[in-house]
Amino acid sequence: GITIMAAATTCDWKDCKINVIDTPGHVDFTAEVERSLKVLDGAVVVFCGVGGVQPQSETVWRQADSYMVPRIAFINKMDRTGADFLKVFHDIIEKLGANAFPLQLPIGHEDNFKGVIDLINMKAYIFEEEKKLDNFREDAIPENMLQEAEKFRHGLIEKLAEHDELLMDKYVHNQKVSIEEIKAALRNSVIKHLFVPVLCGASFKNKGVQMLLDAVCDYLPSPLDLLPVKGMDPHSDEEVSRKTDDDEPFCGLCFKIVSDPYVGRLTYVRLYSGTIKTSSYV
Repeated sequence: GITIMAAATTCDWKDCKINVIDTPGHVDFTAEVERSLKVLDGAVVVFCGVGGVQPQSETVWRQADSYMVPRIAFINKMDRTGADFLKVFHDIIEKLGANAFPLQLPIGHEDNFKGVIDLINMKAYIFEEEKKLDNFREDAIPENMLQEAEKFRHGLIEKLAEHDELLMDKYVHNQKVSIEEIKAALRNSVIKHLFVPVLCGASFKNKGVQMLLDAVCDYLPSPLDLLPVKGMDPHSDEEVSRKTDDDEPFCGLCFKIVSDPYVGRLTYVRLYSGTIKTSSYV
């Protein structure tokens, strides 16, 4: 159905630990989104491949703008009838005013959605539905899509060169840009809120989710990428700042309280510095 309350979970992917807060998208439960965005370091905004940018997508996007949250756009449900990747991508630019560009192109659409082209590595990933895990294989880009993929890759480098001097220099002098340089420029631009990468897939069938997790690890900020958090000392009313460090004094923000029938009252805390242990008193 639809999400009503924000839920927190965690997962490990490659060498990263990802803390996920799943917020409601529906505008009736927007207070939950507001609470969560305040503590998030980065966001994945999920769009419907058929519906595109819906009114509630706009609301959430504006909230993310106000909290300066770096984000990745994921166009979902690419296997549904009427799904159109490029239409939704142009929607994101026109309706949300985002400086967005695809990192992937879908291979086939609707019932024939069978893979994605990675524009950075210039490889195709073909999905194999019969497998539960590792349900894709690497392949060469289909010949009928090679020209389009090269055009979009050129467009991606051009877009990133606007915010990266090294890339701009290489672009102007027609020099080859390495994959590492593209990724470094991408990460930098995303963390500074200058760029929104666009990916696609069909999450219900686990298509494209692995590439999305790779993008989360590669381009969204870790707590160490963020500036020290500032706040008021309640005793002296002075502004103090805390770095992301276990040795700093404890600093956290309670962003959600729920009553659980089994556990009692649960408080969700985002830690900004220091540590907290079981049964300690704060």
